[in-house]
Amino acid sequence: MDIRRHWFIIFTVSSFTALLAAVLFAPLLTVHDPLAVQMNSILQPPSSTHLLGTDELGRDVFSRLLYGGRVSIAVGAAAMAVSVALGIFYGAISGLAGGGIDRLMMRLIDALLSIPSLLLMIGLQLVFSPSLTAVILVISLTSWMPIARLIRTELIAMKKDVFIQASTVVGASSFQLLRRHMLPQCIPTIIVLAVSGMSHAILAEATLSFLGIGIPPQEPSWGNMLMGAQSHLLSGAWWLAVFPAGCIMYTILVINILGDKLQDRLAAPQFRKGDKNEWISS
Repeated sequence: MDIRRHWFIIFTVSSFTALLAAVLFAPLLTVHDPLAVQMNSILQPPSSTHLLGTDELGRDVFSRLLYGGRVSIAVGAAAMAVSVALGIFYGAISGLAGGGIDRLMMRLIDALLSIPSLLLMIGLQLVFSPSLTAVILVISLTSWMPIARLIRTELIAMKKDVFIQASTVVGASSFQLLRRHMLPQCIPTIIVLAVSGMSHAILAEATLSFLGIGIPPQEPSWGNMLMGAQSHLLSGAWWLAVFPAGCIMYTILVINILGDKLQDRLAAPQFRKGDKNEWISS
């Protein structure tokens, strides 16, 4: 890979890796307990003692930012995995079944997609008791529908391929076709969907937590930090909102950039066969 040509993607991956490492090794990088309340250190601006200042309860913002990143990124990854699994399962059944079953399953997805996702998440969140698992389930149950539609579309297109029809003639079952031929060809699509789904899940968690119905308030997360910051912006405590909002924006931006790059790379062998050797060498 030519570093001069791809410096931007190298910088993006390196900086995002550094962020993930900081979040993962938060206990080694922080001095203050993210949950420790210090009433004599309320709303202190960034200083040598507290690198990013303190919040309304005297808790260290830097510690809460790293520990909150653990929660937000973990929720995003887990919700992405569940929603992709649900989408693949539903889309595979619909695409392979065809006929009336396929039409009925697609109408159900159309009905779910007609409901605003935020309204659907709020409604589901009111059913579950507040917890990390509940947030993951709520985000997953409102994110799988577009994945299912795309997987279903790809499988229907594959059913027209000669090798799929030949396998059917020799007696291959639908499950065998799906496991051996169809799903392996969908892997590039699944990877791109997973990456974009993670950015959506992180933003959804931040939205729910900001509204006070996401991660329990005692748990540090970027969304919870923003919720606590809204009452103190007018008093000049800008650091309470700037740092968690910056982390959310940066993480989503980097994930979307990587998703677009992966889409270009993974699509190259399929749609630009003449450039296959160049794609591999780069």
